Amino acid sequence: MMSVLIVIHLLVVIALVGVVLLQRSEGGALGTGGGGGFMTGRGQANALSRATAILGGLFFASALLMSIIAGWNRTPRSIIDETGSSKTSTEKPAEPNLLDQLKGSAAPAAPETPAPPK
Repeated sequence: MMSVLIVIHLLVVIALVGVVLLQRSEGGALGTGGGGGFMTGRGQANALSRATAILGGLFFASALLMSIIAGWNRTPRSIIDETGSSKTSTEKPAEPNLLDQLKGSAAPAAPETPAPPK
């Protein structure tokens, strides 16, 4: 189901990019303004703006639907109940780091006792 939605979503995205690129530029000196094309005048503005609105709505709906479907399998959990130090039995114990090895190899010095007075 999710794969079908992703393919539909990608097709809508590609169509939306194409429709937006076909629209006439109304910016200042950013380009030629769209010269000749397969449609001219008001027909182009109405059809392309309507197609942009429809494809934008489809994009929004498909993204929302994919988000809802992805959340169905999630179970609620609390971060308070979890303990950060718990390990599962499949994990192997951590190897001692260099500092632990140095501490273990250094023999503790015997405390110096003062010599008894003579």
